[in-house]
Amino acid sequence: MNYIQSSQNSTIKEIKALHQKKHRDSHEMYFVEGIRFVSDAVDNGQVIIKAVISDRLESLNGGELLISKLSEVCSDIYNVPDKLFKEISDTQSPQGVLAVLKKRTAGIGEALRQGKSVVVLDSLQDPGNVGTIIRTADAAGVSAVLMTRGCVDVYSPKVLRSTMGSVFHLPIIEDLDIINTIQLLKSSGYKVIASHLHGQNNYYDEDLTCKSAIIVGNEANGISEETAALSDKLVRIPMPGKAESLNASVAASIMIYELVRQNRA
Repeated sequence: MNYIQSSQNSTIKEIKALHQKKHRDSHEMYFVEGIRFVSDAVDNGQVIIKAVISDRLESLNGGELLISKLSEVCSDIYNVPDKLFKEISDTQSPQGVLAVLKKRTAGIGEALRQGKSVVVLDSLQDPGNVGTIIRTADAAGVSAVLMTRGCVDVYSPKVLRSTMGSVFHLPIIEDLDIINTIQLLKSSGYKVIASHLHGQNNYYDEDLTCKSAIIVGNEANGISEETAALSDKLVRIPMPGKAESLNASVAASIMIYELVRQNRA
C-alpha cells in the first residue's frame, strides 16, 4: 500500500479531475465512495482501477473488512491522511474510502432483446430524480434504463449516491436520441407509454403485460411534442387534489410499480 501526503500527487490530481464530467468521459472512469458503496462495487464484480483510503477507515465499523476485500481485487491502493482525503471527497462527512471504477458499456440492442420492460428518461436534469428512478427500476425488476441526450450524467457523484448501488445491477445506457430510441423500441416489439398531463387513459387502465417502455419527461417541460406524437399511448396519473403536477421520480415510481402489479397478477 502506497502512502500519499501531497495534494500535488498525480493520483490525487486524477481523482479530483473525475469530479468533472469531461474527465469522466475522456478517461471512461468514475469514482464511488463510502464503505457500503465501495463494498457493493466489489461484491458486484466492478472493475476497480484504484482505491484510496484514509487513516481512519480501519477504525470504522466494516472498515477493516473492506480493506481486506479491496486488497483481493485491486493492486493500486493508496493511503492518505484524513485532511487530504477530504480534498478529493464529494461528501460533507467522508468515511475515508473511495474507489475509481471503469465505466460499464452496454448495448441498447442486447438490452431490448433480453428484457421485457424498460424506462426511458427524456432530458431529466435533477440528480436525485434520476438516481431514485434507477433505484426504483432496479427494485421493480426493470430490464434497463435508457437515458437520452440532455439527461444529467449518471456517473456524477450525486446521481450515484441516489442510486444506492443500483447502478451496478442493471444496464444504464446514456446519450441516446429520443426519436431513434422510440423507433427502435417499437421495432423491437415494445409498447411505448408516455406520462402526460393530457393522457387519454389513466395509467392503470393501460395494458402493461406486454413488452413495455415507460417514458418519463423533463421535470419542467415534460415530454416533447415529437415524443408525444411517436408514443403508442399517452397516460395520466389522476390528481384529484390541487397540485398541478408530481415530482418526476414519484410519477415514474407509480407507473413502474403498475408494471409490477399487472405482471404479478
